[in-house]
Amino acid sequence: MIITDDHMHLYNHLKLKALEQFRDAGGTHVFLVNLLCHHYGIRPTSGKDFREVFERHLSLVEKANKIVKAYAVLGVHPAEITVIGDRIGHEKAAEMMKEALEIAGKYVEEGKAVALKSGRPHYPVSRHVWQLSNDVLRHAFEVAKDVGCAIQLHTESYTKEGMLEIAKMADEVGLKREKVVKHFSPPLIKEFEEIGIFPSVLAGNNNVLKAAEQGNRFTVETDYIDDRKRPGAVLGPKTVPRKVKELIELGYEDIAYKICVENVEKVYGVELEE
Repeated sequence: MIITDDHMHLYNHLKLKALEQFRDAGGTHVFLVNLLCHHYGIRPTSGKDFREVFERHLSLVEKANKIVKAYAVLGVHPAEITVIGDRIGHEKAAEMMKEALEIAGKYVEEGKAVALKSGRPHYPVSRHVWQLSNDVLRHAFEVAKDVGCAIQLHTESYTKEGMLEIAKMADEVGLKREKVVKHFSPPLIKEFEEIGIFPSVLAGNNNVLKAAEQGNRFTVETDYIDDRKRPGAVLGPKTVPRKVKELIELGYEDIAYKICVENVEKVYGVELEE
């Protein structure tokens, strides 16, 4: 049986042992997403400095593949506009982020990564920074369209208006809405189906069951951040296997297969094997 976690990080707490826990709980496939530059001790002065972040992440994914089947997601966390911008200026930070996304796109073209990551701040920012962030997001969509891959988004909390705005941005650059994955999604499957963006549902509480009761157009994730300061956050690595097995026990075996295999293959263009 294939069980897929659509969004996980490895950092400084359990590290690869997190994937051993995931595997031992029944997990088989995982999408590993790089963190911000400061997590790697890097203070970038140009977009090219992100190459070290990506290389270190790809090295980690290579090791992860000895435990489970792991796929690399590369990109730039939207909070970099603040972290880097407060140091060198927000306009320069935005240009750096765009350059880094182009580099990430090249790794996708080379087959070393399967998707990009971008988004816009989930916290209050000035109107100017919000506009710059939207410019970066639009550029990320352009790169995803050019290299033919999906893109995971870290954004503000869900609103239908906000997601429609993002969906229309994807339309404007010719990126299919189903290739835009809203990471950390609530289980609002019907609304996401109307909008066209693909939800990666956070697997906490009864979210997976609530989603399954509405349909099968979603994936599931823990957003495990592997930070020793926040052990177990956002959700522990065993969560997705446990929740998917609960779904099967409740008679939703077909939906479990859909969300862990078919949807993943369709969105990311990969072929999953047991």
